[in-house]
Amino acid sequence: MSDGALDQIDDLYREVVLEHARERSNRRQIADATHTGEGWNHLCGDEIRLSLRIVDDVVTDVAVGGRGCAISQASSSMMADLIRGRSLAEVQRSGEAFRRMISGDGVADDATLGDAIALRAVRKYPRRVGCATLAWTTLAQTLSSTPEDGEPAR
Repeated sequence: MSDGALDQIDDLYREVVLEHARERSNRRQIADATHTGEGWNHLCGDEIRLSLRIVDDVVTDVAVGGRGCAISQASSSMMADLIRGRSLAEVQRSGEAFRRMISGDGVADDATLGDAIALRAVRKYPRRVGCATLAWTTLAQTLSSTPEDGEPAR
């Protein structure tokens, strides 16, 4: 592939990231969330609040909040779009695929990561990797917490 073609692909991915940062989907709270979590990137101050509604091992609803740079906010929007309606096993596979892609240890495809594949260029900028992974790390931590006595995980 020529350098010009690679530049066009990078531009397309950059536009996808900016679109998600501008038009963050799923930006709200879920009143009857079964799992909630918060994540914070201590290096830059990005914050993510995540709430999930999980029924029969399927993410039936997801909402994100918080503040931060375009990369962290776009990543949270992409992740939320991707995991809604998926089984917990699929969500886990997507999270693992994202971590492998960002670290350079694996190649991901659109079917596994959807728009989040646009974040693969972030691995070239080590200081921004934490921004891209914040939502995914928060998701993993949130899913690993167990609600007690019917209360949402926090």
